Amino acid sequence: MKRKEWRQLIEKCKMLSFVENGDERGHLVVVEGNRDIPFEIKRVFYIYGSDRDVIRGRHANYHSEFVLINVAGTSKVRVDDGRQQKVFDLDRPHIGIYLPRMVWKDMYEFSKDSVLLCLSSEHYDNAEYIRDYDEYIRVMEQYEDNMEKNQKSSQAD
Repeated sequence: MKRKEWRQLIEKCKMLSFVENGDERGHLVVVEGNRDIPFEIKRVFYIYGSDRDVIRGRHANYHSEFVLINVAGTSKVRVDDGRQQKVFDLDRPHIGIYLPRMVWKDMYEFSKDSVLLCLSSEHYDNAEYIRDYDEYIRVMEQYEDNMEKNQKSSQAD
């Protein structure tokens, strides 16, 4: 990840709107990898039955990108890049949020009927998770320090 990219992580977290097809029989929303979302879908999981005061997520990923969609009910997603935070409301089944790699994420304020669908660009690998926020900050600061050193070194050449 380039330094400029890290500074723009929050801006890369964006709401996505999916086409909602329907008639008197109901609605159908289709989400296709590399078409409606910016990656191939390699893993799908969903979160349900979480109390309103529970905070899920609490991690960043070195490699995985995600799209989160509340297919039922509502929840909030707080994203954090170590410098700034932003909160997104997921309250419609045809709206999702794209989360790039290396962004810290917390999901919370789940409604009783919430079903949060999570689409991932990678298969599960516990080793790619950063689960401690202080460690996340250290990783991000170390990355920036290394980028500054490399920049100074290339300017000296």
